[in-house]
Amino acid sequence: MEQPVDIYAVLKRYWGYTEFRSVQERIIRDVLDGRDTLALMPTGGGKSLTYQVPTLAREGLCIVVTPLIALMKDQVDRLRALRIPAVAVHAGLSPRQLDIALDNCVYGDVRFLYVAPERLASEAFRLRVVRMNVSLIAVDEAHCISQWGYDFRPSYLRIAELREKLPGVPVLALTASATPRVAEDIRYQLKFAEPHVVRGDFRRPNLSYSVRHTDDKNAQLMRLLQHVAGSGIVYMRTREGAEQLAETLREAGIAAAAYHGGLGHAERSARQEEWLCGKVRVMVATNAFGMGIDKPDVRFVVHYSMCDSLESYYQEAGRAGRDGKRAYALLLVASDDADRIVRRFKQEFPPLEQVKEIYERVCSYLQIGIGDGAGASVLFNIYEFCAHEHLYAGTVQSALKLLQQNGYLTLTDAQDHPARVMFCVSRDDLYKLRVKRDDLDHFIRTLLRLYDGIFTDFRPIDEGELATWSGYTVERVKELLKRLWQLRVIRYIPSNRSPLLYFDEERLPRADLYIAPETYARRLALTQERFEQMLAYASNDTRCRSVVLDAYFGGEGGEGAEPCGICDCCLVRRREEKRRAAERSGAASDDGSDAALRDELLRRLDAGAADPRTLCAGLPCPPERSAELLRTLIDRGLIGMQSDGTVKKIGERPA
Repeated sequence: MEQPVDIYAVLKRYWGYTEFRSVQERIIRDVLDGRDTLALMPTGGGKSLTYQVPTLAREGLCIVVTPLIALMKDQVDRLRALRIPAVAVHAGLSPRQLDIALDNCVYGDVRFLYVAPERLASEAFRLRVVRMNVSLIAVDEAHCISQWGYDFRPSYLRIAELREKLPGVPVLALTASATPRVAEDIRYQLKFAEPHVVRGDFRRPNLSYSVRHTDDKNAQLMRLLQHVAGSGIVYMRTREGAEQLAETLREAGIAAAAYHGGLGHAERSARQEEWLCGKVRVMVATNAFGMGIDKPDVRFVVHYSMCDSLESYYQEAGRAGRDGKRAYALLLVASDDADRIVRRFKQEFPPLEQVKEIYERVCSYLQIGIGDGAGASVLFNIYEFCAHEHLYAGTVQSALKLLQQNGYLTLTDAQDHPARVMFCVSRDDLYKLRVKRDDLDHFIRTLLRLYDGIFTDFRPIDEGELATWSGYTVERVKELLKRLWQLRVIRYIPSNRSPLLYFDEERLPRADLYIAPETYARRLALTQERFEQMLAYASNDTRCRSVVLDAYFGGEGGEGAEPCGICDCCLVRRREEKRRAAERSGAASDDGSDAALRDELLRRLDAGAADPRTLCAGLPCPPERSAELLRTLIDRGLIGMQSDGTVKKIGERPA
């Protein structure tokens, strides 16, 4: 009989914690009981522990399927820092690296195998996985398996095949972004033995959600920065917008930096570190920033641009206040935002013939011929491609997504890639070259001594290691590599950060490329549906925002659901209830502070008509309270709104 497992001892030994969060313990015990489990947990809810603890509590290896290569590497590094053996298998590995990693899982003491979904179909993986002692299959970002999910990936459907190869091994599916329809589809696609779902609480009692409708977003942002201390994130849609806003904030005396995919690795790392340690207060970023960032004391997240979906908004806003203290999530909405996004939708859903054209141009750009490319992974910078081909990036991204959903290729997330080298001359020709060019002889000898297999495949190299063993500087090493490249002795890819484009199938002739019309129609309909939900959230001004979000992700969300009490809608409702109660009791409808603020507004209007924003500037109260005070003065006939938008004093001040 198997001995009972002390999961608290595992938690204490490796992570130093004494208690589990929220529903973590329930999920862990269900996994240890061998139950297929779908865990719906909010961002920052500690999903990784729900498969790491039960794996370490018994014998065997856990296979973790995840599409996020950067997060995969981060998790492996963290586990190794705890002296827990872990490896990652993704499209960026060479065949030899793949073989070594998988052999270590069969014959070594590896406890966690992180694998990208497209690798599940490889022959190397299929042959070895049946020889591994697998105790659990964990599926991260499980919404990717559902055609109703916002990021459907056909490669995820191969997980069902993995289950057939590992009968009796339970599955733990994890996601923070599943609506009830998506959750049902996840269970169906993963062949759950029973419809078992554990749902965490998606409400964040310390996070105050607010929406501001304004055409002067900078003013609203500055007001928040003046009233909320601490660090935060401002999300922008474009790289250019992020750089411009960061510069505007710096000119206003606020320590700010921009973060986006167009920056070099060193620059991104430096800016991120400055923000993490507090040297930079505000990070103005595209959605490339935030994944895997562990900073619990983020006090605010501002969305300067509206998200396409509530899934994205909830995930990004949820990076605020993970320490449990009060934090703020502010969405800024301009009058033309909705129209702008509708126009972008039209650009991002090209006709099917244009999708085929983009497929051809991508293959030609990457020099992949018809009939070639199956299983290949190629560095692919979408922005460089779009600049070269004079295409709109949104259109190309949508075309690649459709091609991915039809099983032709997969675009991975951006990752750091070491320099890679492969000789393109024979050994005999190389020896002739070394005789003729003595200045390169020592460097070539060093290269051959350090790296094997370099004549048959691209080999990752370390320029720093080459510098150490050759006696040259790193700069000189790079010069020599480029020189050998120019002489057509080697093929050299410098170190870089870029996504990988993985070809699931060989390149087909354009006439044979089939994009299912129903796939296109479904993607368009789902995108529009999700955006309409986002618009409804932004236009809502009565219902508690936490209740709205909780209901969207399958929570109670009914009339009896408990409001958060701290979002903008709840605060307005509470003040209105307080005012009505005071009126019913015959008392004054506000306290002395409100009266003092109204008197100050009337005093300012003694100088003449004024713009409401200018009039209320500097008042010691939130903007929604200033607006309410103005409405009260208008209702009482003490001030009036003029045709030019200004307000003017028209009555006597109360005694």
